[in-house]
Amino acid sequence: MNQGTELVGRARVEADAAARDLAIRIVSRPNADSLNEAAELLGITPGDIVKTLVVKRADGTFLFALVPGGRKISWPKLRALVGVNKLSMPDPAIAFQATGYERGTITPLGSTNAWPVYADELIVDPARREGAEIAMGSGETGYSLFVDPDALVAALDATVADITDPE
Repeated sequence: MNQGTELVGRARVEADAAARDLAIRIVSRPNADSLNEAAELLGITPGDIVKTLVVKRADGTFLFALVPGGRKISWPKLRALVGVNKLSMPDPAIAFQATGYERGTITPLGSTNAWPVYADELIVDPARREGAEIAMGSGETGYSLFVDPDALVAALDATVADITDPE
């Protein structure tokens, strides 16, 4: 959903989630120096923290990759799924231009551009604890967004596949 620039940060995220009828919870969080520390501060497991990575295609368009904590993009898997020979991580300024969010706060919700979303299958793994939420960027520094992963994938019409490897 393209929310433009009239709303910023969390407000843009909240407006997009409401438009999608997606229940989210945004909570204040202190800074953390590691994935494990962040998980501990949020009261979740490291794998329940999901990074939203902006990935650039050779044609200048972008996509979002949702990657669970402790994992990294598998470039061969993602390229094969997307059907391209080249993908790359843009520098922070380009990622901001593509989404309207600073790195560390990026989420597909409320992005200034509605890029396609690819979610690693572990995010919606049936072995997850029932009712367990994932935490992700909220569009604003100092906050985390909590959401049901199945509802998020459905609301974003995300493609779910094996796109990661262990870090």
